[in-house]
Amino acid sequence: MRRRCAALVAAAGLTGAMLCAAQPPEAEATFDKVWTIVRNTHFDPSFDVATWDRARAELRPKAIGAKTPGELRAVLRELLGRLGLSHFAVIPASPDGPDDHVNLGGQPGFDVRLIDRQLIVSAVDPDGPAVSAGVKPGWAVERVDGVPLPDRLAAVLDGAPARIAQLEAWRLSLGELRGAPGSTLEATFVDGSGASMRKSIQRIAESGEPVTVGSLPTMHVRVRSSLMRTPEGGRAGVIAFNVWMAAVDVKFQQAIDRFRDADGVVIDLRGNPGGLAAMIMGLAGHFVSEPLTLGVMNARGDHELRFRANPRLVSGSGDRVQPFRGPLAIVVDGLSASASECFTGGLQSLGRARVFGETTMGQALPALFDTLPNGDVFIHAWGDFVTGTGVRIEGRGVVPDEIVPATRADLLAGRDRPLEAALAWIDRERRKGPQSAD
Repeated sequence: MRRRCAALVAAAGLTGAMLCAAQPPEAEATFDKVWTIVRNTHFDPSFDVATWDRARAELRPKAIGAKTPGELRAVLRELLGRLGLSHFAVIPASPDGPDDHVNLGGQPGFDVRLIDRQLIVSAVDPDGPAVSAGVKPGWAVERVDGVPLPDRLAAVLDGAPARIAQLEAWRLSLGELRGAPGSTLEATFVDGSGASMRKSIQRIAESGEPVTVGSLPTMHVRVRSSLMRTPEGGRAGVIAFNVWMAAVDVKFQQAIDRFRDADGVVIDLRGNPGGLAAMIMGLAGHFVSEPLTLGVMNARGDHELRFRANPRLVSGSGDRVQPFRGPLAIVVDGLSASASECFTGGLQSLGRARVFGETTMGQALPALFDTLPNGDVFIHAWGDFVTGTGVRIEGRGVVPDEIVPATRADLLAGRDRPLEAALAWIDRERRKGPQSAD
């Protein structure tokens, strides 16, 4: 089965437990299928086929000689790493070894980000177990089950560029902090005064609506919305969601209907790794009244897929409406990727949204996925994405109009400075008077 999908591979592969039975390696057929798909579908007209042929000659014998699924996947990672692009990866259908057969479906109720080479608690779920244990934003995670995290981080971050370091630290945190629902996380934190404190946190099942796309692991969709006050007393609707899946659409529509008379809207895409790229057209349509081009995906053979905003002229209850015309802010960070980048970069390029926060991941290629002979899933890019004004996001990311990095001091003080900056901008725009949605 082949599906068009722009989900970030690293996130999709870690959203839940991979508990399938191990498959026979079928190493030769699996390697050949991966290599052939890349050769036949690579979108770049300057793709060096001769170099790809040499990679096959060098690595195919290693793949055939692999004795375990893990060894085969290591060869495939080496092969795909030579492309130097995102959205080329293999998601295992079975554990690499007995120690990897782990249920990661339970979470402790807090998020982390890499700040100054430390894993810092960036948010605590008000309904989760961490808040009951007294965990606070801004605390540094020092030990997990007695293992010092700084040592683990150092091995992961050594020489990694800033954007890749953020992703690798986050992936490490998932493996260390998650576990089976009902299991206990023993973690040591360092607070703002430098004091260490140990907390026992019982993991709970991930919240949200479970969604499965093809052979990808199950993802849980969460949408939050609230009406907030700006510094000058204005009213701003804030909408946040964690992944681009169809289940987001109805709740997003409901939130927009609630916020139609607000002074501005903020979309919070921090930590959102992407999903179904086609969704950006519908959600962007809540903010523009013409089918403007958000971006273009260029595929092999001079084929292109143009992403145009689809103006939303009917409310959730069936009434005729106009797209929201007020100020639109988008907040992103180093873990905003893929469809989140296409949406943000597209609206930014049109001048319809102002972007706040940190430069995004720069992994914005559209992808397909295929099931391999060994049962694994191969995600592979089929095109390149540029915004409607020709800005390429892959490897660059979306650069915010106002760069507002998260700091540990702000988190310890209970401040969300990127969101604060977005709300303050809405105040400035209110003073200018009504705006056009185009």
